[in-house]
Amino acid sequence: MINAVAAKRPSLAFEPVEFPTISGDYHAKALLGSAPKAGYTEIVQMKILGAIIAGGKARRFGSDKAHAVLEGKRMIDRVAEAVLVQSQQLVICGRDEPGFDCIADRPEADMGPLGGINAALHHAAAHGFDAVLSAGCDIPNLPVDLASQLAGSGAAIVADQPVVGLWPAELAARLDKYLAAGERRIYGFAKKVGAREIELDPPLLNINRPQDLPT
Repeated sequence: MINAVAAKRPSLAFEPVEFPTISGDYHAKALLGSAPKAGYTEIVQMKILGAIIAGGKARRFGSDKAHAVLEGKRMIDRVAEAVLVQSQQLVICGRDEPGFDCIADRPEADMGPLGGINAALHHAAAHGFDAVLSAGCDIPNLPVDLASQLAGSGAAIVADQPVVGLWPAELAARLDKYLAAGERRIYGFAKKVGAREIELDPPLLNINRPQDLPT
């Protein structure tokens, strides 16, 4: 059974860089190097909920993609490390994953990635977060400065992988209505809310089959 809050959080293989407080108790947690990158000012003023969207069936992969091992580490753990260093809390959406805070898709399971994003948006809105940084569980090269690259006015998605995005928590009610109307397309919702499409360099890996894993 998926619990709203689990007892433990994933351990990190590295320590996040702590920058000075700019607004209230918020801190930027990102491995940005010696100098802040573009988007740092916006991100340091935000309280971000990290969300790994993990409710898919992975039929093409043939087994649980989240637990596929790459260079000795599960993919979900790689994504968790990258997301957690740039957020104040991390949740897994759509599955019960031991060792993580887990929440159920909203309004129900099997609604596609937007069910997980919707659950994260409502969790964020209810717990004082400004935005949700979302990612799939199968992106082993997720950048640790992703939030900074997506920062700006309103929502933003990665152009070729829209499950990866930065979503203002205030969009929760709009996503409720979108799903209630029978819509399931992430690109459709992104267009509806005016989300910016961001190209990343290098591009994110798209792991659908075992042969897609880097060797």
